[in-house]
Amino acid sequence: MLHTFYPVLPDLSWLERLVPLGVKTVQLRLKDADPQEMKRQIEASLELCAKHDCQLIVNDYWHEAIALGADYIHLGQEDLAAADLKAIKQTGLKLGISTHSHEELEVALKAEPDYVALGPVYETKLKKMKWAPQGLARVTEWKNSIRCPLVAIAGITVERAPDVLAAGADSLAVVTDIVTHEKPEKRVAEWLELVSA
Repeated sequence: MLHTFYPVLPDLSWLERLVPLGVKTVQLRLKDADPQEMKRQIEASLELCAKHDCQLIVNDYWHEAIALGADYIHLGQEDLAAADLKAIKQTGLKLGISTHSHEELEVALKAEPDYVALGPVYETKLKKMKWAPQGLARVTEWKNSIRCPLVAIAGITVERAPDVLAAGADSLAVVTDIVTHEKPEKRVAEWLELVSA
């Protein structure tokens, strides 16, 4: 089960800082690590999450996620095209897929995902996006057209969260609001307070 607050973090050191605060779903979005380092970080993240009763979602690296016994894998559209969906399903690995357009949603739903992510809901500063902000109406539209949980991502802050949840998102994937915050631990505490209220 995905939790309402879903931080997406760049590496193990971030998980070590924030998971012990009470985070229950987290994504490890590791970029440009060599295979050995990637394996080490996924393994250590799995151990950390098991210790804190938190579910780990591994971004992109589905071979390693299968080999190391992760619960969830998250794939973007390019990675989805190259992934062995049969192998992923056979191991019982749960699957989340990014979508940014109706065409991508169609592709994602054919893979029978355990959740669909929609973004960018708001403008994001984290990476150059070729997609315009989707807005809250699109969140509602997506929610009404899928049967699995909906994760909203991009530009979501504590202040905007109630509107995104009201629009139909089941879970809020949060990146910038945490990793660029001057006090990330304090910000996570605010998020946890919001979702437990």
